[in-house]
Amino acid sequence: MKIFAHISWLFATIIIFVSLTFMILIFHFVPRPYAQKISAWIIRLSTFYTVEIEGEEDPQAQMFLLNHQSDLDIGIMETITSRDLAWVAKKELFDTPFFGLALRLPKDIAVERESKTALVKLLRDAKERLDQGRVITIFPEGTRSTSGKMLPFKSGAKMVADKYKLRVQPIVLMQTAKYYNIKKFYYKPGRIKVIYLDSFLADKNDPDWLNNLREKMQKVYNDELANNPRHR
Repeated sequence: MKIFAHISWLFATIIIFVSLTFMILIFHFVPRPYAQKISAWIIRLSTFYTVEIEGEEDPQAQMFLLNHQSDLDIGIMETITSRDLAWVAKKELFDTPFFGLALRLPKDIAVERESKTALVKLLRDAKERLDQGRVITIFPEGTRSTSGKMLPFKSGAKMVADKYKLRVQPIVLMQTAKYYNIKKFYYKPGRIKVIYLDSFLADKNDPDWLNNLREKMQKVYNDELANNPRHR
């Protein structure tokens, strides 16, 4: 059974690389953000996962905040919204061969950790993308967590949202690591649930809104896990 899962993981990983290659090749020939959307749909259709959506996307949202478990998460988000997403990711990913190009072409936002000048650049880049009508999209945990317990949220999301008084919409992705886990070389097709939470206006006068949001998202995740055996 594990051997089959590893073979399936290899197949899914090849599909991801092929789709990203296709995105890079067509990027300058199609209107944005179609290259990213087409690539994401190739992954979704070719790896045979489906998506169930609860709640509704706020068309006025300027920032999406998502929990992060799997490399499928980006593709899921790209296929469930028609919005032009500006992903925020650590600078090291932008410097990696091939994958870095897939981030640089659509002008996603690179952020340096442990750098005082990084905040200034993050705010400037975010403002530029917002002016272009794009939605700032962040995994506030900063990295994948496959345990089911969300990691502490990094402060960058709050700084950007507070600075520009953004309308923020949290989104909970259920058990995506159960279907694609790069650390365990594991993949299986399945039905992934996405839960849109109510959007809100960032309030810089509330120093705890990001931590409170993490607790709220974790509760939604835990409740869904407890009430739906399919996720276990």
